[in-house]
Amino acid sequence: MRTEILHWPHGVYAVDSGYVRPGLAAVHFIVEKGRVAIIDTAHNAALPRFMEALKDMNLTPEAVDYVFLTHVHLDHAGGAGAYMAELPLAKLVVHPRGARHMIDPTQLFAGTAAVYGEETARELYGELVPVPAERVIEATDKEFFSLANRPLQCIHTPGHAKHHMCVWDAQARVCFTGDTFGIAYRELITGKKPFLIPATTPTQFEPEALKASVKRVLLLRPKAVYLTHFSRLDNVEQHGQELLARIDDFVRLAEEAPGTGIERKNAIRAAIERYLLDEVNNRNRDQLNHILDVDMDLNAQGLAWWLEHR
Repeated sequence: MRTEILHWPHGVYAVDSGYVRPGLAAVHFIVEKGRVAIIDTAHNAALPRFMEALKDMNLTPEAVDYVFLTHVHLDHAGGAGAYMAELPLAKLVVHPRGARHMIDPTQLFAGTAAVYGEETARELYGELVPVPAERVIEATDKEFFSLANRPLQCIHTPGHAKHHMCVWDAQARVCFTGDTFGIAYRELITGKKPFLIPATTPTQFEPEALKASVKRVLLLRPKAVYLTHFSRLDNVEQHGQELLARIDDFVRLAEEAPGTGIERKNAIRAAIERYLLDEVNNRNRDQLNHILDVDMDLNAQGLAWWLEHR
């Protein structure tokens, strides 16, 4: 089966990374006058899909100038080293807090294994490939990069993680938001309306910082945002306000949860599940758990971590 390429306006494309299940994580790329910039790589196994898409579009690996990472969580950046090994002219652009983890991913993988377990982390991500330091650019806030004279700006957006940034494409007036603007899985579309869920995963979640970052994206007045989970989202202002309200709801649920430690984490998880069942009213519990099981657990971990460290 050929890799399907999602064609969006203004030379924006996406491929499904194949991470865990279809429709979970997108690899976006911009093509401008034959030059290419990638935003988020997903895991190692996504690389053949991207290379096939590149070939289908009559583009070579040498056409890729930049690989932007919104942050270094491995569902977004696990394949970065493998991509860079196949893209000889590309520079890796990453938040300064994330750069060292791309140059030496040992600690990054250890942190991931602590969340998922060693065996699961290996199954999901394989062996992380280091990126040579001379090919890594630490992007400052508001820094511009030129893709064949098309300006792409890095905007620091902490909250989901301290090392998170978004990529603003002023020419298309769209923003690539990683996890800052939440997740909108295709399975959770109600009618024609996507359902947006905050990403409060461990271990750097900070609600006020995340809300400030969402508002910063809204101030750009983008025509659309591109989420890693999953791709294009229109009606940005409306969805942004819904997301801000749900961040507050998640925080309230966490603060109301009883107990400490694992007991509190489990109580938060149960509260999030009840909340989402009420919000996504055309899904039953089994369907919701199938789609969001891992996310609900990670979000509960992130909220519990925030309560302990705030």
